[in-house]
Amino acid sequence: MNKLKKLPLLVIVLAIFGCTNDSDSDLLKTSENENITYTEVIKTIMDQKCNSCHGATPSNGAPMSLNTYETVKEAVLNRGLIERISLVEGQSGFMPLGGSKLPQTQIDAIIQWQNDDFPL
Repeated sequence: MNKLKKLPLLVIVLAIFGCTNDSDSDLLKTSENENITYTEVIKTIMDQKCNSCHGATPSNGAPMSLNTYETVKEAVLNRGLIERISLVEGQSGFMPLGGSKLPQTQIDAIIQWQNDDFPL
């Protein structure tokens, strides 16, 4: 009987601490106090998640490149990059097209980069 009393507690602990969607490769080593720069963080996200289509020569119907500081900043300011990566998968305009949604940690890093006035 004592073992049955402990079972609900075990289930709650596992539910809180045992499950996650993020893999270690999706997580960024950032904190709210850390400076998010293009060179250290944003470029890596673009290279890993965007530049297969938005490379130096855009492909698969991509309208622009996202492989330089200037082009990524322009996409955030004038092309709705943050809005598009924040949409629900399958929603019209969702990016990356045909791919999985970026981990929220990466979306948050891009938002912080914008809020910090796009440090290089």
